[in-house]
Amino acid sequence: MSSDPTPADDSPFRSDPTSRDEAPQFVLPLVVHIEKAAPPARTDALETAARAVLTILSDERSLGDGEWAQAMRDWQDARIRKVVRRARGAEWRRAEALPGITVTGRSVEVRVFPPVPLDGWPKDLARLQVSGTDLDDPEPPAPADPTAPVLWLNPELDMSAGKTMAQTGHGAQLAWWELSEKERAAWRDADFALSVRTADPARWRELTTFGGPLVRDAGFTEIAPGLTVAVEGHDRVSALTERAQHSAG
Repeated sequence: MSSDPTPADDSPFRSDPTSRDEAPQFVLPLVVHIEKAAPPARTDALETAARAVLTILSDERSLGDGEWAQAMRDWQDARIRKVVRRARGAEWRRAEALPGITVTGRSVEVRVFPPVPLDGWPKDLARLQVSGTDLDDPEPPAPADPTAPVLWLNPELDMSAGKTMAQTGHGAQLAWWELSEKERAAWRDADFALSVRTADPARWRELTTFGGPLVRDAGFTEIAPGLTVAVEGHDRVSALTERAQHSAG
């Protein structure tokens, strides 16, 4: 994946038709656990969704001859689609029973599943709602960790938490594609440390011209086609394990 601000001809995120549209289309399902009485914090949900995408990308079942590997390859050869749905109570318990991985944040659980055909969702996931993922932060998020990757959100967009979770997942995936195997291992060993923050307008203009990975949404849902996420600091992941070891010592 090119990190040039101008999307490559085969970018999975550009809005106009590409060769990727000719392949069978798959979607990566993510389900966020939202109970009415105790909804998770928005930023925590965004960061946990990004970590969930990285977790399934690196899982041994997604690699080589793993049981999810073919589905993962088929998905990444076509448009990169992610859909976030919400679940509570018995819905969440049914979702947990399906093959997938649950990633836990400070206040949230997000379960990610191997890709499924665009029109072939498992029944217990298809019945879940896409709407109802409007979340808030009870306190303003702390400043982003300057030693780990940061996924910066476009300050001009107003997206639901579910839509934004999909976008942060896209940003994390672009960062993953930029890394060497050694760097990927370092990020995995650091539990995929990252931050998600909204950029101020001046910072956003800088981020979209410095040459880092950019997510350009195809405009299928909620928003018009355009930039949604800028990835900064993916080159810092090689130092994360060393930092963690130093802290532990």
